[in-house]
Amino acid sequence: MIIAIGADHAGFALKERLREMLEAKGHQVTDKGTGSTDSCDYPDFAFPVAAEVACGRAERGILVCSTGVGMSIAANKVNGIRAALGTSADQVRLTRSHNDANVLTLGARYLDFAAAQQLVEVFLSTAFEQGRHQRRLAKISALERNGSGTLEEESR
Repeated sequence: MIIAIGADHAGFALKERLREMLEAKGHQVTDKGTGSTDSCDYPDFAFPVAAEVACGRAERGILVCSTGVGMSIAANKVNGIRAALGTSADQVRLTRSHNDANVLTLGARYLDFAAAQQLVEVFLSTAFEQGRHQRRLAKISALERNGSGTLEEESR
């Protein structure tokens, strides 16, 4: 699988360990930075990872910051991105199977490597169930297309 990964300074160490783990498992990883623990701004890494996923150059994205929340907010500004904060394996499984999340965000302050690794493995191995969930994603896509915060008739 092709995976885009990125982090700010707070998530750098965890991102590096996850990148190494993913490469060891045979995934192709596109690292969008940061390359150090020097202070930086999370949107500078959320947008490139989200863009890789949105345009299809990557199948999934993983973002790490202190809480995972900032990365999620920033990545979700890109049309076609469904970024979700991962805090438990069950939550990540559901966000993949029901919401077809294509970017996982993680909070380095709250996860050790073993917990983060488990969440990433669930994220990459869980399929989208489609069915009734596809109808809901169509409504989200309609909101993205018209940008007004209202649903278009075609998605009802």
